[in-house]
Amino acid sequence: MGFIARILPLATLVCFAIVALSNIPEAREAVPQLERLHYARVEAWARLRPGGAWHPARFIEHHGHLVLEGSLLLVILYLLVQSSSKPSRSNSDRPLSEKEVQELCDEWQPEPLGAPLTEFQRLAGHRDILAAAHATIRRFGVGSCGPRGFYGTLDVHLELEAALAKYMGTQEAILYSYDLATLPSIIPAFANRKDVIVADEGCNYAIRNGCSLSRARVLYFKHNDVADLQRILEQIAAEDRKQSRPLNRRFVIVEGVYANTGEVAPLAEIAILKNKFKYRLIVDDSVGLGVLGASGRGAIEEAGLNADDVEIVAASLGNSLATIGGFCAGDRTAALAIIASEGGERSKKARSNAQRFRSGAADAKINGLHVVGGAESATSPLVHLRLDPTPATHADYPAGDLLLQQLVEDCLDKEGVLFAVSKYSHLEAAYRPPPSVRVALSAAHTSQDVDKAVAALAASARRILKSTARRS
Repeated sequence: MGFIARILPLATLVCFAIVALSNIPEAREAVPQLERLHYARVEAWARLRPGGAWHPARFIEHHGHLVLEGSLLLVILYLLVQSSSKPSRSNSDRPLSEKEVQELCDEWQPEPLGAPLTEFQRLAGHRDILAAAHATIRRFGVGSCGPRGFYGTLDVHLELEAALAKYMGTQEAILYSYDLATLPSIIPAFANRKDVIVADEGCNYAIRNGCSLSRARVLYFKHNDVADLQRILEQIAAEDRKQSRPLNRRFVIVEGVYANTGEVAPLAEIAILKNKFKYRLIVDDSVGLGVLGASGRGAIEEAGLNADDVEIVAASLGNSLATIGGFCAGDRTAALAIIASEGGERSKKARSNAQRFRSGAADAKINGLHVVGGAESATSPLVHLRLDPTPATHADYPAGDLLLQQLVEDCLDKEGVLFAVSKYSHLEAAYRPPPSVRVALSAAHTSQDVDKAVAALAASARRILKSTARRS
């Protein structure tokens, strides 16, 4: 098609040039073909010009329009007849008999539904969760959705909010129907264009989206770098001394455990800085909740802080609490009760598995990969393994993603262990982290599972990453 598009204009120009030459007597004498072309053109024009045999007016004079009108009438009649007739039903379109339907149902084998990777407590099949879900369905029924914005606040919403507040040790709690919309709703509710937000540059998309929607002044400090956070806070304080600015609200926003790296935030040091410079602290503890801390209350408890040391705590209920936002809120209360009673052992097991995997991966010295995070992140249940060396620029990230995808596919095919490559929205392209394999450790994993995962990843890395390095 590209060749035709290029040659067509040139061919058109050549045709016009030949027609123009046919009008020159000297050219017609030199080239007999031009003479024949000239007379053919003159004869054609004589037929097509007004009064010619082929002119539309001549066609109408000889009642030719009746032929056209008759043809259109026949087409209309044909279409009317077609619309009133029904297509014949073939054997393949006939309805299935009850016996055939039953045979298909008996043959169908549904795919098993696995728990989400970040369901660290593995509560999805717990007997108390199932009993609470059954009771909720019997009482309220089931529908395609049940957000409070559509159907109003029910007693289960208020009960869950009270249970969450009691569990987290706060005065109040509020539910959101969608975890990804939680931070984008919270941050603009407290901050506006007059306010200042200082956030970790490794924060997830939801936090960045909330900062953008707030229209506040947003400054990012280096990931998990308390010294850089202090530098920015001192810089803002120096600007305030030089300029007379109106009173405003100021926030430091971090994640308890960073979803994009699996590293644990140094919350104790951050809390000291926010108190010193009079900032409010917002923590997204979606990953840490239910895993970190002696009673599973998250990274805040793990850091030795009290609930009142952090002004706002946000978290997804879709990880350790084994649920999502929406109408079936009753089973979330059951999950909180289970974590409160059994959460110590479950959280301890999840932390132990995380430490075992991280230390095992470090000892194995997996070819071409390194674990993100140091000793301070040893108990983080979310582990990211990046390419070593890490791609230098964002332009190299797609190639890194593809290489890691080959790695996890090889690990599944040859070792029987499923890993996942971190995926990011195109909206995060400007600040997305480097390519990584994302591993979520839960309380349901055994020590043998963890050791097998490390060995499988190391074996696949030797095959895929070593062979790739040899080809490059």
